Formats: sequence, C-alpha cells, structure tokens
Amino acid sequence: MSRAAPLPSHDTTTTTSTTPPSREDPVGAGQPSRDDQVATTQPSRKDQAATTQPSREDQATTAQPSSKHQAATTQPSREDQATTAQPPRKDTTDTTPPSREDQLARYQQMLLIRRFEERAARAYTEAEVGGYCHLNLGEEATVVGLMASLEPTDYLFTNYREHGYALCRGISPGRIMAELYGRRDGVSGGWGGSMHLFDAQSRLLGGYGIVGGQLPLATGAALAVDYRSGSEVVMCLMGEGTTNIGAFHESLNIAALWGLPVVYVVINNGTGMGTTVEQSSAEPEIFRRAASYRMASARVDGTDPVAVERAAAEAVAVARSGRPYLLEATSERLRGHSVVDPAAYRSPETVAAVRAADPVALLAAALLADGVDEKTLAAIDTQVLADVAEAVAFAEASEHPDPSTLFDHTYATPVPNDSRRLPGDALYPAAPRPAGRTPGTTSSGAPATPARPTGLGASTVTQHTGAHA
Repeated sequence: MSRAAPLPSHDTTTTTSTTPPSREDPVGAGQPSRDDQVATTQPSRKDQAATTQPSREDQATTAQPSSKHQAATTQPSREDQATTAQPPRKDTTDTTPPSREDQLARYQQMLLIRRFEERAARAYTEAEVGGYCHLNLGEEATVVGLMASLEPTDYLFTNYREHGYALCRGISPGRIMAELYGRRDGVSGGWGGSMHLFDAQSRLLGGYGIVGGQLPLATGAALAVDYRSGSEVVMCLMGEGTTNIGAFHESLNIAALWGLPVVYVVINNGTGMGTTVEQSSAEPEIFRRAASYRMASARVDGTDPVAVERAAAEAVAVARSGRPYLLEATSERLRGHSVVDPAAYRSPETVAAVRAADPVALLAAALLADGVDEKTLAAIDTQVLADVAEAVAFAEASEHPDPSTLFDHTYATPVPNDSRRLPGDALYPAAPRPAGRTPGTTSSGAPATPARPTGLGASTVTQHTGAHA
C-alpha cells in the first residue's frame, strides 16, 4: 500500500509557544484558528453560549482555588523550594552555528546507534535475539537531540523502540546488547529483552511493549516529582500512532490540569506500523492537538540533531517551570516497524525519499562540507564498530539467567500470595494418592483396563488409532 501523501517538509526552526495558546487561537501565531476558518458558516462555541453561560474564569474567581493554591499554606511551591537545587537551565535561545567539535560528538553518537542497531538486526536473524525487536534506524538525530536536552537527574519513559535512548543515557552497549540476548548481565537481568530496557541508575524507567502503556506511568512520575516539589523533569516518548488512544488524552489532560513537569514527545515517522498518519489521524500534525489542553507545543525536523536539541531544551525549560509540553519530531524510520517487517506498504518513491533524508548521511555530508576530512569520519566508524563488537562479545560471554530469578523484580516489595509458577508447573498441587497403589493399577494391583468407547466416538477413535498404527 502506498502512502496517501507524504508529510510536509519542515525546516529546522520550530513552531513554539512558551505560554499555552488561547482557545481563540489554538495553534499559535501565524496559524488561523478553527473558529476563524468556520466563521462564515458556524458561530463559535463562545458566541453561542455568551448569553447563557458565564466564562470559566468568572465562575471560578471566588468559588474554588486551584489544588496548588489550596496547598499553599502547607507546602511551598516547586519554584520556592528549588531555587538553589534546580539544575541550570539550558540556553534555549542560542541560534549560533554549532562548533565542529560538537557536531563530531553528535556524529559519533548517531553512528554508534546506527551500528548498534544494524548489529542487533543481524543478531535477530541469527536467533540470538528473541521476542520482538524494534530499531531506531533513521531516528538517530532525534534520539541524540532529545537526550542532550535532559539532565542526568531527569526521568525518561519510552516505548519499545528504545535502544538508542539507552545508549545516550550512558548505559554501556554491552549491557544493552546482553539484554537483547536475554543474558544475566543485561540491564534488566535478561528478563526484559529488546522492548523492556530498565535502568534506575540512569533514570531510564522503561521500555514498554504495550502501545501507550508508558503514558500514565510517566504522568504519575511527574505527579510524584511535583508532590515532592522536586526540580526533575519527566520525558515521555511515543510514536504518532499512540496519540489515537485514550491514555494519550487522559495523560495530557490531567498533566495540564495539575501543571505537571512532563514533556510528551511524539516521534512521528509517518507510518504507524503499516498505516500512514494521514489515513489514521484527523489531525496529522500531532503537535496541534496540544491546543485541546491549552498546552504549549512545537514541531521540529527530526533529521537535524541541533534543531531537535534546541526545541527539546525549550520544552524541558517549560516543564521545569511547572507546565507540561508536547513536542513532535518528524523522523522517518529507514526500515519496517520491526525487524521482521519488510515494509512492503511503502512505495518506491517513499523509500527513495526516506533514504535521501538519512540523518547520519546528512550529518556526515555537512561535516565534510565544513572541512572535516574523510579519514576522521572513517576513524570514528572504526572505533564505533570496535565498540559494538565488544558489546556483542560481552553479551555472548554472559550467562543465561537462572529460571528461579524470573519473579525477583515483579514487585518492589513482597506481596501476599504472589504467584511464582513457572511455565509447565501445575496450577494446583497434585492430589494425594492412596497408600500402596501404583498409578495405573486397580486396588488389587492388576493393570487398569480403560473402557472401550462406544457410539459415535468409537469409530472415530478406531480410525484415529489405525491411522497411526
């Protein structure tokens, strides 16, 4: 199936608003509001209700303080408590060209993700990696840019396409590869696999295999940060297909209501599994959905790591001040939805366009144009390949986890009646047998003779038995 229409191209600038857009202009300056678009045919909701319903502001001026105002006498605000503890805000207004050294560092990170994912795909075909396996191929610039905007103390929740994010959070390639191999030295002890990477030390809190399963948990983590008046930010990643489920609406709605420090990031690769975003979403430009929650938002070119980093830094700064943010990065994947997906739904024209937008190749070309010689890039590639080979050797040398440890991390604390039944174990203990009787015999010790089947079942059993004789 070919795509209905490609995503419109965007430059590296972002459409941002540090204050929530108004209901009259839900998508920010420069874009006509929906009310303006239908003004000649349909009066706005506010016009219809002007004489019958007072505004929300009028109703609430004296009737009900916000939850934060209710708690003001017992708990200082995050701003008051975190004035000295809060990490320095990254400069979100810097428009100077990045230095060559910074670009080379970004290139090395992106190339590490590329080579790691290519090796993971090979290991999957060699049956070294089990379960499902989703790769960040084509999304390297988005991954590097997003992770550069976070502090080490910030929290990260991802979906099942998370290998690159784990690498950029500082987890060693060997531990990640060992997890893909299902080995004991993996980040999740070998029990999580590709989709469930977890490392509390780097504050990567999953890796979730259920579409949208991370959204309520990330929102809850942001609530915990807010409740403790912490200075951390939670970043929650998802694909564009996730934005059509209920958890997306519920999470963004409650985050906006309570002013939670969370950045929701949509990695829009244009195709949710095999369906284009234009065919599945009434509003294919996902960042515009933030207007429904009066939430600031932006869209950024996901093939440019610098543009992504600066847009994400702005989003993180807004969240750290106590307001949620929705960021959309357009970043096509180079291969199918998972390793086993041949992506036959893509037309030859789409495939060519995706390859032309390869972020690793684009950055390499920019570095060469900036005066970096090919030997430097080749040396980086050689080092990255050696690091990936070392990771594979580490994974292969690691032992498989003992089955008795399967349930060790199911709960953080002991839970009564926690089932630890392994596959193949009986659901209930075997019933006691009478003493002195051998299974398969009568009470006298003679072999028990099963009754011969009669009726319709008799001929069926006879024919079945004869067929295998």
